[in-house]
Amino acid sequence: MRLPGTKAALKGGSRLPDSPSMPRWMISAATALALGTAPLIVRVPAGASRSAGNVGPPTVTGPVTGGKGAPTLVSAGIDAANGTYSAEEYFLEGTATSYAPVGQLGTDGEWKVKAAETAPYKTRIVVYRPVQRADFNGTVFVEWFNVTAGFDTGADWLSTHTEIIRSGAAWVGVSAQVVGVQGGVESVSDELPAGGIKAGDPERYGSLSHPGDPFSYDIFSQVALAARQRKEPAPLGDLRVRRVIAIGESQAAFRLVTYVNAIQPRAHVFDGFLIHGRAGGSASLGASRTFGQDDRDMPETVRIRRDIDVPVLTFQTETDLTFLGSIASRQRDFPNSRLWEVAGAAHADAYIAGIGFGDADTGAAERTLLDPAAISGGPLGCSTPINSGPSFLVLNAALAHLDRWVTSGTPPPRAPRLETTVDGEIARDDRGIAQGGIRTPLVDVPVATNNGEPNDGGSFCILFGTSKPFDAATLAELYPTREDFVRAFDAATDKAVKAGFLVEPDAQQLKDAAAELPIGG
Repeated sequence: MRLPGTKAALKGGSRLPDSPSMPRWMISAATALALGTAPLIVRVPAGASRSAGNVGPPTVTGPVTGGKGAPTLVSAGIDAANGTYSAEEYFLEGTATSYAPVGQLGTDGEWKVKAAETAPYKTRIVVYRPVQRADFNGTVFVEWFNVTAGFDTGADWLSTHTEIIRSGAAWVGVSAQVVGVQGGVESVSDELPAGGIKAGDPERYGSLSHPGDPFSYDIFSQVALAARQRKEPAPLGDLRVRRVIAIGESQAAFRLVTYVNAIQPRAHVFDGFLIHGRAGGSASLGASRTFGQDDRDMPETVRIRRDIDVPVLTFQTETDLTFLGSIASRQRDFPNSRLWEVAGAAHADAYIAGIGFGDADTGAAERTLLDPAAISGGPLGCSTPINSGPSFLVLNAALAHLDRWVTSGTPPPRAPRLETTVDGEIARDDRGIAQGGIRTPLVDVPVATNNGEPNDGGSFCILFGTSKPFDAATLAELYPTREDFVRAFDAATDKAVKAGFLVEPDAQQLKDAAAELPIGG
């Protein structure tokens, strides 16, 4: 089953199932005029240089207070830091540039772009950072907020916050797209009213203004400069920033593919990229009202350019390969690129749907994921149980490897690809478990079948994969005694750690959780 508009929502961040037929530019302009937010857009002369690296520094204000008293954001908090991290919000404003392609945009991603237009903007960033300088490891992860559902979501912070906090890194989340700031200014869906964070907390965010998604790439670049800023107000305070790494999931990943191929070679402001859950293509550089280009002009298949000058780790689930079509964009690893494909993982899952929000790194999340009795339709109320697989666990390892790669030049391990059939489907064993790919104990010593097949439970459930717990007879056949289960599970966990696909703290919590399960005789 495929829901109308789901892929469009992921790609554009502003479309939930089927939308009116009015052109995007017409809705955008009409809404902007109605709200009094139509931007002043100025063309940039060909060849004009803005500053060193073609990125101008923004003006930073904050920390922001007032309104409802806290940043508006759907994600986990910093409870796992036990008071060692601070949470602040800052406003960034300045002039952003949009970009137009120079020549044809090919599937190889080796794109050239030129400055097209400029417009004023004012957006916000959310900053989680160690309180003490001695606790900071020098790395800042800058996340492009996902706005697929019509609001800002810190999806990768939610998935990796335990590892970020363990490592002592800082995190900055960016309202890079217009939907997150102003809601319906780029929305073409009746389900998404105009507003964004401005409507949700007008006292706090009323001064924000976003000129549109063509300018999102340069806004994102300017955040990287702000992260390194030392003069007050400095978003990272007195921390000495040594590395700035871009991360983003789903629709944000689509935009990061475009950023890597088109903007990074001009801007050179990021030291590495984690692209999490991409489709076969990538997001548009602009919109039809800007320079005659929209998503229809983008290649259906886009690969990471082979001459990229910084490390790029692409993290893919079963759903991303099949339903989102990234199987067509597969490419061999090369010096600055690694592709990880994870068996048993879905584009979204039980961790990101709820378990992760309360994960304080105590092992409770692992116990819930492994418990067949906890498998359910999740808070979305999906009629088919959603994936309860290993995505966040392997993602923690990916983040740790990427940080090490950027820091020391040591690349992550090369990962086996998921096996696929001649029809482009995931090859599976008799129990429906994917073959090949990155292996974890959740697929090699399973108590349930987790996969990334589209979930037919309705709405966004389609992206959450499925989970089917084994019945008592199957468990008894696989694991005649409890010792059999624990011994096999521990061995598979150790194997994944040795291969580099699990980090030690998560591995130990998995083992502890498995030891508590009433599996086996």
